[in-house]
Amino acid sequence: MNAPERLMLPDIQALPDARNIHIDGVGVKGVRYPVSIRSGGSVMPTIATLSMSVALSATVKGTHMSRFIEILEAHDEVLSQKGFMAMVANMLGRLDAHSGVVEMRFPYFMQKTAPVSKVQSLLDVNVCWRASVSDMGQNDFWIQVTVPATSLCPCSKEISEYGAHNQRSHIIIEATLTGEMAIEELVEIAERNASCEVYGLLKRSDEKYVTERAYNNPKFVEDLVRDVALSLNQEPRVGAYVVEAENFESIHNHSAFARIVRSPGS
Repeated sequence: MNAPERLMLPDIQALPDARNIHIDGVGVKGVRYPVSIRSGGSVMPTIATLSMSVALSATVKGTHMSRFIEILEAHDEVLSQKGFMAMVANMLGRLDAHSGVVEMRFPYFMQKTAPVSKVQSLLDVNVCWRASVSDMGQNDFWIQVTVPATSLCPCSKEISEYGAHNQRSHIIIEATLTGEMAIEELVEIAERNASCEVYGLLKRSDEKYVTERAYNNPKFVEDLVRDVALSLNQEPRVGAYVVEAENFESIHNHSAFARIVRSPGS
């Protein structure tokens, strides 16, 4: 049997629009897709959740939504930060757009070695990559890492005859990068400036170490964000940034948080 003739279907999205209103972003969101991430010389497979959008001219009725998914289906290479920026350029070409944004959120698993026993385990860190191209042709890459850490209260240590309350914290770094920077490098900045790191697996000798390490390195939530900001200020690949720390308090039913925002050039 002969194959049916190709149907000539109307392209409604490509029709002109008379309302003359520009759309800043139109696309797809909540798309889950398997990807492999290259960072710090290693490659790790993960599941990402993506948002992809382009600006739409005031004279065009709609964009072609299926092309966003086609871009993902056609991209089977390991994604580096540079390759992620190239994906945005490819998206603009496929959709005949002058500006657009791709945002990708994914868990990233890091190999951790316990401080005393040296046993190894994985620690998950939440990461977001965001790449954009503006109408003026400006390319930006933005990264966010959410790093678990330990903080110990300086006030509690000072006023108590023995012990001090501590808590698990999240240190969130959002940064615009001017050069490629591994996920591990930003995680290390957050961990270095906490009272202590956290680990997936600890033996008793390690528990003794991390407890005493935190006790000897007490920090308020204000200390966490200030110390991380000082480290970021020394990093030439970091432009604008936001640092936020949230302490999940062990003696309160609420969290404590602090935030520092650095604008470009400040």
